[in-house]
Amino acid sequence: MKLSIDSTTELLNGAEMPRLGLGVWRAQDGEETVNAVSAALKAGYRGVDTASMYKNEKAVGQAVRASGISRERLFVTTKVWNNEQGYDNALKAFDGSLERLGMEYVDLYLVHWPVVGQYKETYKALEKLYDQGLVRAIGVSNFNIHHLEDLMGSCNIKPMVNQVELHPLHTQKKLFAFCRKEGIQLQSWRPLMQGRLELPLITELASKYGKTPAQVVLRWHLQLGIVTIPKSVNLGRIQENADLFDFELEPEDVNRIDSLNQNRRFGADPDHIDF
Repeated sequence: MKLSIDSTTELLNGAEMPRLGLGVWRAQDGEETVNAVSAALKAGYRGVDTASMYKNEKAVGQAVRASGISRERLFVTTKVWNNEQGYDNALKAFDGSLERLGMEYVDLYLVHWPVVGQYKETYKALEKLYDQGLVRAIGVSNFNIHHLEDLMGSCNIKPMVNQVELHPLHTQKKLFAFCRKEGIQLQSWRPLMQGRLELPLITELASKYGKTPAQVVLRWHLQLGIVTIPKSVNLGRIQENADLFDFELEPEDVNRIDSLNQNRRFGADPDHIDF
């Protein structure tokens, strides 16, 4: 699979989404986030993933404007948080996100978690924003198969993206297969397992390919067709995480990494959220 840092994947509506993006979860608003996003854009990233809950949308927008890169070449994602859900609340939350970002539109807007009794109405608000041209694509985050089936039973626009925790210890194969069948692009948060990379197989493959363990794991995501958004505020790691396009994992090595699965989450279970 010949990929480059400019590689994109086509969403259900034809929008092009970068295969690699920068995540800014827990990055401090202000200088830390501005510097991280600026470094990523300079390194060639064209996707940035934030959320209202991250409290750093303002800094993301500042870095984007300062980059000198035309807005249409970038892909900015944000999300509606749990206490902002419901139809009217979500519309109001989006206005707040757009104002903080200082943008005229968002490329991708997601329902952050499947809050029981609210996510359908929240998603209706996203459909309205899409119809108004304020978002280029809409989707969900942390939805399991039954959440997607429930939502698709009533929505007018199928979710284009499902952003979930996915990594070698939690490969989400059933969800991956379901999303692929439905044409929903799977996107991985926490792809590097919060730095838990010292697995014997990953170390072995890093040596084999002359790359770092992080690069091996991120390349595994890309070769599976999963969009990935490694989070970092370390400028060296941001560059390192983008250096994925001068090697390719052999198919048997992709399968070997798949076999590491333990169904192990480091984040919350979408079926048991209380926040």
